[in-house]
Amino acid sequence: MHCPFCGTLDTKVIDSRLVAEGASVRRRRECTDCKERFTTFETAELIMPRVIKTDGTREPFNEDKLRNGLLRALEKRPVSLEMMEQAINNVKSSLRATGEREVTSQAIGALVMENLKAIDKVAYIRFASVYRAFDDIREFGEEIARLND
Repeated sequence: MHCPFCGTLDTKVIDSRLVAEGASVRRRRECTDCKERFTTFETAELIMPRVIKTDGTREPFNEDKLRNGLLRALEKRPVSLEMMEQAINNVKSSLRATGEREVTSQAIGALVMENLKAIDKVAYIRFASVYRAFDDIREFGEEIARLND
């Protein structure tokens, strides 16, 4: 690690601590030349796969889009933000676990629906109606019947 004060390559770690519930490591370092101390934070760089849209275009995974879709489905439902964040983390973990560089938007939608089904059935139906583009009330009924199976 370069010293930010004098640029020397050689620094030593004085102290390491877990922060952010174990998601990061905070390290206190000291330069071996100028003796200045500084703090660094280390986190794992987890690369999300690119998303292949239904029209064939590709774009980077966007966590905000995922969060907004869940927020819309869960609007006015008795579901905590912690549960929603856990669902987001579950989807992201599942995507990373595939090991694929690219994943279809349909696969992401299926993961979201799987998580919503476990959290809130009404939110699941709301999301499914948009995701599957229901045309009439019959399709709603069929999806609700599948929920009871």
